[in-house]
Amino acid sequence: MRLPSMSQPFLLAPIAECPPVPPGAQVRLAVLGARAVGKSAMIVRFLTKRFIGDYEPNTGNLYSRMVHLDGDHVALQIQDTPGCIQVQEDCVQVPDSLSRCVKWAEGFLLVYSITDYSSYQSVQPLYQHIRKVHPDARTPVIIVGNKADLLHARQVQAKEGLQLANELGCLFLEISTSDDSQGVCDVFQYLCKEVSKLQHTSSTDRRRSSIIPRPKSPNMQDLKRRFKQALSSKVK
Repeated sequence: MRLPSMSQPFLLAPIAECPPVPPGAQVRLAVLGARAVGKSAMIVRFLTKRFIGDYEPNTGNLYSRMVHLDGDHVALQIQDTPGCIQVQEDCVQVPDSLSRCVKWAEGFLLVYSITDYSSYQSVQPLYQHIRKVHPDARTPVIIVGNKADLLHARQVQAKEGLQLANELGCLFLEISTSDDSQGVCDVFQYLCKEVSKLQHTSSTDRRRSSIIPRPKSPNMQDLKRRFKQALSSKVK
């Protein structure tokens, strides 16, 4: 399934925070991946439609925006994360700040660059860390191979990304943040919808579990039988 530079560092202007909304109307996403895979560029491309190639090292920005989702207004929060993870023998060392982000988020984009094989190798350990924090397999995770326009520098084949996604039970997409604004939007919108569906399901389950079963009405024939038994015992 396919949904389908500047020479000096660019300081991103703040994106306006969305106003307070009821808890049920919030969607919290986190974008995870190794350094320089294009996480910040993806988020800004989605929120502003602009592509900016160079950024100062990310320290973990939180972006908020009101979006339209299936006719409803949703307060979307996207947590950008620094690429400070370390992978050793398929084990990922995750800083505490990143672990708190994983616990906070409801849906995840795991991003690697098709031009950097080591960034691809960090995806599976990150996924395993997410599942430790969110054991519910319904928590949506999408694997994204970014920089698909740089085919001449490809180190990760599309079939490798697809195979990994199939093993982990995730959706897989290759996109070009610089060339395909619509593809980036489709990724985020799809993840938002998956989180919203999970929120609705969880809310319905909680309402059902909170309903106290109504006691059954007493059977009149049974009451008459018991009354006769009581009378006969008194006569004796």
